[in-house]
Formats: sequence, structure tokens, C-alpha cells
Amino acid sequence: MLPYKAKLPIHDAVLDTGSVNGEHFAIMAGAGFDTRLIAGADGKLKRRAGRAAYLYAGLRSLAVRPVQATITVDGEPFFTGRLSCVLAANVGRILGGIPAFPDARPDDGRLDLAVVSARNAAQWARTLTRMTLGQAGRSPFAELTIGRRAEVQLEEPLPIELDGGARPPVKYLSLEVHPGALTVCVPGPAAGPPG
Repeated sequence: MLPYKAKLPIHDAVLDTGSVNGEHFAIMAGAGFDTRLIAGADGKLKRRAGRAAYLYAGLRSLAVRPVQATITVDGEPFFTGRLSCVLAANVGRILGGIPAFPDARPDDGRLDLAVVSARNAAQWARTLTRMTLGQAGRSPFAELTIGRRAEVQLEEPLPIELDGGARPPVKYLSLEVHPGALTVCVPGPAAGPPG
């Protein structure tokens, strides 16, 4: 006789998506360090080394110099300077469960944006430590904001990634949130309206 399994209720959850230059993503998109990290930890290396593949790829990516960029968010200037990485997120946690965007929600009608300007291993270590503690905004090498639309102009092309999939290098990123664009079925009771 099979043990009794209680059936959980199922409900629809309406989530946002984001887009980069018209291509949609559900979780996160970025340019710079994160893209090199993902590309560097290819399938063969990941099979042999597991999560250590990302550490190896990350160390190799530290040698890449930052790129001059200008970023506007919702039409307002946000960042001008040299960046190592720009991330747009629909959720709070990045690779390895690091809480880079503690207040991010996949249904709030906004994208969370981070610019990292770390240039060497010591600065990256400080930034990642702050992120791991959920304090990314307190790093002197990270700037965070939220918005519905962002435009990123790069002096040199950088490879980009959407939900972990690599794309060719670009010099311009048009980022936009698409509120309520995705409906998924999830187990458990339906959540009430936010706070």
C-alpha cells in the first residue's frame, strides 16, 4: 500500500519578465564579468570540477579591464564611468545563491540593476563579501537601483548573457521590464497582496 500524500493546492502566479534589446529573460541578464564567468565555466569543465569551475573561470575573468559606460534608468542619469559588470535582475539571488538584490521581487513591475566597478581581485573579494552578506549596496564598488527601463551605452562591445545563455558582444543594451508577462502554476496556497 502506498503512503498517503496530501495534495497541495495549485494556483497561478503572475510574474514579470525583462528584455535586453528585445530578447526576453525571466531571471537575470548581464554584460561583462558574469558573462565571461558563465562562458568560461563550460560544460566539460563543470562536469570535471563542479561548482569549482565557476571559481576557476572567475579568477581568469579578473584580468579583463573595465569598460567605459554611460547608463540611464527611467530616463535619468544613473552611472558614468568604467564598469566590470552590469546586471539586470528579476530575482534577488545570483549564482551560488548570493543575495545580490535583497529587495528584488519577480512581480513588482521593476528590474533591479547593479553596476560593479571592481578592477582587481581584492576589490572583487570585498564586493562579493558584501553581496554574500546581503549588503551589496554598501560596497564601494557596486551601485544599485531599480527601474522600469535602462539604457547602457558601452565604449567597447561586451558579451552578454540572458538567464545563463551567452550572446554575442554588443555596445548598447536596452533593458525593459514587462510586468505580468508570465503566468506559472505553483503549489501551495495563493499569496495575499504584498505588505
